Amino acid sequence: MDNILWQQIVFLQCDRYIEFHVGHGRHYRLRVPRFGRDIAYYTNSCDLFVVGASSEIYRLNLELGQFLAPYVTKATEINCCAVNEEHGLLITGSGSGHVEAWDPRTKTRQGILDCAVHCTDYDYRNNSLPAITTVKFDKGLRMGVGTSTGHVLLYDIRSSKPLLVKDHLNEIPIKHIDFHKQLDYVYTMDSKVVKIWDKNTGKQYTSIESSVDFNDLCVVPNTGLSMMAVEEQKMQIYYIPSLGPAPRWCAFLDNLTEELETSASQTVYDDYKFVTKQELESLGLDHLLGTNLLRAYMHGYFVDVRLYKRAKSIADPFAFEDYKKRKIREKIEQERPSRIKIEDNLPKVNRDLATRLMDNNSRKKNQPADLLKDDRFKALFENPEFEVDKEAEEYRLLNPVMSKFTKNKVKDKEIETTVVQNKEEQDKDSDLELYESTEDSSDEDRTWVKEVKKQHKIIKYKKREADVLDNSNKETIYELSKAPNMSSNIRSITKVSKASLGDRLAKEGFSAMSSGIGGNKEMKFSMRGKKSESDKHKKMKKHYQERKQIVRRTGFLTKKKLSKMF
Repeated sequence: MDNILWQQIVFLQCDRYIEFHVGHGRHYRLRVPRFGRDIAYYTNSCDLFVVGASSEIYRLNLELGQFLAPYVTKATEINCCAVNEEHGLLITGSGSGHVEAWDPRTKTRQGILDCAVHCTDYDYRNNSLPAITTVKFDKGLRMGVGTSTGHVLLYDIRSSKPLLVKDHLNEIPIKHIDFHKQLDYVYTMDSKVVKIWDKNTGKQYTSIESSVDFNDLCVVPNTGLSMMAVEEQKMQIYYIPSLGPAPRWCAFLDNLTEELETSASQTVYDDYKFVTKQELESLGLDHLLGTNLLRAYMHGYFVDVRLYKRAKSIADPFAFEDYKKRKIREKIEQERPSRIKIEDNLPKVNRDLATRLMDNNSRKKNQPADLLKDDRFKALFENPEFEVDKEAEEYRLLNPVMSKFTKNKVKDKEIETTVVQNKEEQDKDSDLELYESTEDSSDEDRTWVKEVKKQHKIIKYKKREADVLDNSNKETIYELSKAPNMSSNIRSITKVSKASLGDRLAKEGFSAMSSGIGGNKEMKFSMRGKKSESDKHKKMKKHYQERKQIVRRTGFLTKKKLSKMF
């Protein structure tokens, strides 16, 4: 296809026909002697050159409307042709890798250029002889030549050696070459990609790829718009604003690109540091509240980074030195090789907590997330400030709760041991069977309460010991009337026996205990000889005290009933 004038177009068809179209449609149609492959128009003499599957260049004069004598070349077939707009030189590319130059004014051949020599070197490793597939002039003295091996050669028409050789690296024929009118860029196209690169250095600017094959390329002069004919019904159109403005007939493209252009705008608080009110007080900047130097935001303020660094250096002058030492220590620990390399996935901080979490995750199949890998809890296992203090009172009171995690590890073993113990002690004491034969949630709660009470007692006991030590360090002298009462302390220290009356009697030899079939119990007393009245009185008094203790614990008998009984 070639544009003769702005209102006329000529088409070269594959059935040896040439059609001329004007504004209203097809104007004329004629047939050429051989199958054509390319056409070119020479404006000075109104000649249309047609090349194809022959060694001749057919000339159709559009002013006379007839064929003129053709130019006979040395090639067997000609693939492409081009006419220079400045001096009118005609060049043709043959299948044997030669470029011939003809002068339409003298109708003679001006020279032959062998381009295949520069594409068959060892560096290119071409097994076949490259053919010339496309040629294009760049202004008056430069031209581009495309080969069937995927190479583009840039020449100065005054030299036989190429200025630059560009390889598409696809090993497929170059279909089209075009030059940018204003910038030093070259458009080269094969069936897979369109490359735009610098004609002086060969550096690639950009490339355009497609899912279908490219057939032809048309670059609108002095613009950044290019159109590609592909193996589809619709053409592909690309607009690159950096290569030029949009044409006048589609100026709206500039408005669209301006809207889509993303400019890197600086955010408002890039050079500010967010601090809380407590940090302001620690830095000594609380007197700036209400001034323009602080910008209130959420639960804190934004302060200039330079002011923050200044105040930080004044408030803590050795912070940088500590930070530097810590970083050096971390660097040394990283570079220091370990003698024995042990694969340990546990963190350095809170290792016990990490092991419990890992065991808990391994037991649960549908675990949503791992806390060890969560960025929100990362500092819990890296920052030493979050280390759990096991000597603290809070931890000791919560220790029974945390011990439930460890108890789950050996839960199966505990069940087996308790079953064995229950079988051994079933004959000795039937009361223990009610508590040790089953292990349910009520037992766990009961043991948990006991452990909490135990920890409370230990803490109180330690506090009392500390108070005693403090009091012992102070030398105090009391009068007899003001001496401290130690009876309350003695009562708190003395322990009351928690064994039942039957157990105590059986232990002393007064009675024997036996259990029946239905769970009932039978107690048998053995009578002794007569004793003196004083012994009986002592025995009754001791028994009375024991009964009072039973009343305090159970509440089954009142004092009136005891007085009636004795």
